[in-house]
Parts: sequence; structure tokens; C-alpha cells
Amino acid sequence: VQLQASGGGLVQAGGSLSLSCTASGRFTSSNAMGWYRQAPGKQRELVAIITNGGITTYGDSVKGRFHISREKAKNSVIMQMNNLRPEDTAVYYCLARSLTLSSDHPDYGMDYWGGGTQVTVSS
Repeated sequence: VQLQASGGGLVQAGGSLSLSCTASGRFTSSNAMGWYRQAPGKQRELVAIITNGGITTYGDSVKGRFHISREKAKNSVIMQMNNLRPEDTAVYYCLARSLTLSSDHPDYGMDYWGGGTQVTVSS
């Protein structure tokens, strides 16, 4: 599985950006895709994730400001980030997570990560 991310960049506080990520290659249809982020000196944290069934989970700090959606046919996710704050500044990593319960499936228990994309919010 390969993940190709796009978007991000520099924006002023209060502004908006979007991130997209597309998975290619063979991957279980039972999956979740989303974003984690890591700021300098901090641990990687969940931003938002969405299952193939459309169930979403958001990190507490982004609830009400970020919205994640997916295009199942394209195996891609888009995250719209609104009302950005300086504390949202981080490297954002796309994730594709296998949710298959079949232990003999090659994707069982697997997480696939894309390269990071920088989001910088100036005050």
C-alpha cells in the first residue's frame, strides 16, 4: 500500500486548508484512513480518522473545526481544516489502517503511513 498526500502549506490563524490522501495498491476493504500529526517536541497524535463505513473519530483539539470525508471509490480521504490556530502547526501524516478481523489476511494488524506534509499556521 502506498499513500500519496497533498495539500498543507502556510496560512494565517483563522484561515483554512485542506489535506488529501490517496491509497494505492492492494488493501483490505475493511479499513480506516485519516491523519495524525506531530509538532516539534511532541508525540504524534490523532487528528481525524474515518472508516470505510463512514464512522469518524476526531482529536479533541480539532472537533468542530476539522472535517474528514472519504471517497471510497478512489480510496482517498479529504480533511478540511477550518479556523486554524498556531497550535495546529505540525507535520501531518496520512494513515491507512487495516480493520480486517481475518488473521490470515496479509493486511491484518497493519498500519501504512504516508510521508508527512507540513502545515504552518502563523499568528
